[in-house]
Amino acid sequence: MENPIHAFTQLLTGRCLCESIRYEIEGELGPIFHCHCSKCRRWHGAVFRSRATIKTSQFKWLKGEELLSRYHSSEFVVKHFCSVCGSNLISTYDNDPTKIGVPLGGLEQAPTNKPEGHMFVSAKSPWFKITDDLPQHDTWPGSHAKVRETSGDR
Repeated sequence: MENPIHAFTQLLTGRCLCESIRYEIEGELGPIFHCHCSKCRRWHGAVFRSRATIKTSQFKWLKGEELLSRYHSSEFVVKHFCSVCGSNLISTYDNDPTKIGVPLGGLEQAPTNKPEGHMFVSAKSPWFKITDDLPQHDTWPGSHAKVRETSGDR
């Protein structure tokens, strides 16, 4: 008999624009936030970045890992992107190698959880107006640790 807990495990896949790199995430994402900080906006070329955190054990490269390029965007954060098309793929943390930050734009399926709020709205683009009813935080949503929570931390 199949274990009912595993019968409903969420499986998400993602890929870069040129489809040279593919990845898989098994299980629920941590809290989803829309980040309006200037680094996220520049990294994604967008008005904000929708992101979540997962455990490293939930993540697997399926194809093209050798095509990854990396950039230290801050003291402990490493951005991983496709060296062919430039797509932003994941963030890893030198000070917490058990977790991965995932931008949701590369996912091919919708996660089961929904966004919990906007962060760094004090740094958002002045011409952009937030029109949803999600909580807005000038900096971190309570704490830096809240953003790095995984589904297993809850």
